[in-house]
Amino acid sequence: MEGFLQLLRKDMKMILSGRFFLLAFLSLVLYSCYINFVYVKIEQENYHVYLYDPQNSFSGESEYLTEVNDRKEMEEACADRTSIGIDTSADIPEIYMLSSGIETTDHYRAIWAEAVLNGIKEEEAEIIGMYNKEEKSRREITAEFLFFELSAVGFLGLASVLFKEKQMGVIRVHGILPVSKFAFIFSKICVFLLSDLLFTVLLTLINVGVFDSFILLPGILVQAGVLSLIMTLTGFLCAVWLSDFKQFSLFYLVFAVFATTPVFLVGQMGVSWDFIIYHPMYHLFTAMKSAYFNKTSVSFPYYFTCIGAIGILFYMVWRALIREVAKEG
Repeated sequence: MEGFLQLLRKDMKMILSGRFFLLAFLSLVLYSCYINFVYVKIEQENYHVYLYDPQNSFSGESEYLTEVNDRKEMEEACADRTSIGIDTSADIPEIYMLSSGIETTDHYRAIWAEAVLNGIKEEEAEIIGMYNKEEKSRREITAEFLFFELSAVGFLGLASVLFKEKQMGVIRVHGILPVSKFAFIFSKICVFLLSDLLFTVLLTLINVGVFDSFILLPGILVQAGVLSLIMTLTGFLCAVWLSDFKQFSLFYLVFAVFATTPVFLVGQMGVSWDFIIYHPMYHLFTAMKSAYFNKTSVSFPYYFTCIGAIGILFYMVWRALIREVAKEG
C-alpha cells in the first residue's frame, strides 16, 4: 500500500507537470461558454412551405405557407434542400422537396408540409416529453461534449504520461522496484478516473443546473466511469505497444475516424446507418445520453459486457507491461 501511494503521488505530479488539469479546465470553460451563450440561444426556424395552387383549391390560411405563381418558382424556392413545395394542380396534392441527405429530416419535412396544408391546430398537440427546449438542448449537448471529451482525454492523457516515463527510464527502473505491476497500472487508472469524474461533475453542474444535476449525477457518474476506464486502459495498451508518441498520434487519428466519427454523425447529425448498432462506442454514447435524461433503458447485458471489456483490457495491459519490462532489461 505504501508503494502504491508513492506511485499515486508520482502520477499526480506527472499530470500536473504536463498541464493536464489546465487543459481540462480550459476545455470546461470553452464547452460551458458555448453551451450557455451560443447553443441554447440557437432558434431553429420552421421549414418554409411554398404552395403552387393554380386552381385556387386551397381555401385555408396559414402563416407558415407562402403561395407562388408557377411550378418553376416553387422548385427554385425548394433548391435550398430545407423548404418544401406543395403542388395542388392535380387531383391529389403533391409534396415536392429535394433531399437534405438525412432520411429522418426529410420524413419530418414531409409531415410538416402535410400539417401546414391541412391546417395546424394547437389544441391537438400532444405533450411527449417533460423538458422544454432549453432543458433538452442543455442535456443533449452536455452529454455529447462529455462523451467526446472522455473519449479523448483518457486515451491521449495517459499515453502522454506513459511515453514521458518511458523516455525517463521509469519502465526500466520499475522492473527492479518492489512494487507490483498491478499497482503501477492501477495508480494511473485511479488518477485519470478521478480527474474524469471531477470534470463530469463540474460540466454537469454548470450546464444542466444544480438541482437537476444532483438527481442525474449518480447515473451519469456510472457511465462516465465506464467510459473513462475503457478509454484509459485502451490508451495504456496502445502506449505500451507502440514505440513512440508519433506512432501513437497516427493510431489515434485512425481511431478517432473509425471509432468516434460514426457516432458523432449518427448522434448529432441524424445520419441513419443500420450497422451502427454493432459499433461498441455507439452503445456507450447512447447510455451516456440516457443518463442525462434519467432513463433506465440500459440493460444488464450492457453492464456485463462493459465489465468484461474492462477486465480483458486490464489483463492485456498487465501482460503487455510484463513484456515491456522484460524488453527494457
